[in-house]
Amino acid sequence: MSASTGRLRLDRGTASGTFSLDGEVFDVENAIWVLGDDAECVVVDAPHDLEAIAAVVAGRQVRAVLCTHAHDDHVRLAPAAGERFGAPTALHRADLGLWTLTHPDHSPNQLLEDGQVVAVAGTEVHVLHTPGHSPGSVSFYVPALESVLTGDTLFAGGPGATGRSYSDFPTIVASIRDRLLTLPPETAVLPGHGGTTTVGDEAPHLQEWIDRGR
Repeated sequence: MSASTGRLRLDRGTASGTFSLDGEVFDVENAIWVLGDDAECVVVDAPHDLEAIAAVVAGRQVRAVLCTHAHDDHVRLAPAAGERFGAPTALHRADLGLWTLTHPDHSPNQLLEDGQVVAVAGTEVHVLHTPGHSPGSVSFYVPALESVLTGDTLFAGGPGATGRSYSDFPTIVASIRDRLLTLPPETAVLPGHGGTTTVGDEAPHLQEWIDRGR
């Protein structure tokens, strides 16, 4: 899948592996999102398979490996990807505790902040702190492509999981309500797993999610 404005585009790949937390292990398939143009890009999350990530990068200069959150299926290969592509890894500081469960001997090169703007390929990527699935979960809003990369915060059909350590349902609902559903309704929602949706398609279901969590 790709979306483009001129030469700017979002490319998607997939990689399969496992997610582990709280002593449980699950088989998962993760999206690999790469934002850029023909010359440079940023990689969003680094799951499972370095060659699969490299295939989506397709020889471009990688400016950064941006992590939506620090669950192991999203960051397992982040240090390796940073080394492979000569790019810094970046994570919100509130997820450093989760990061160390996977990478006790490697720290992210940069810490993301709410409201930060990352520049790549002549466009802006806005960092939105959207905690709940994890304390440091972030979403990356790309106005030029009318798209938001939501990691595991918002999926087609509702919020990400909050039944494990480091997660909280009221917090994720507040993040979705206040940070994501306030984006233009035509904004494409591009999550870390599964299919895509739009802000307009998900917004009418907010009360259903709240009721489900009571």
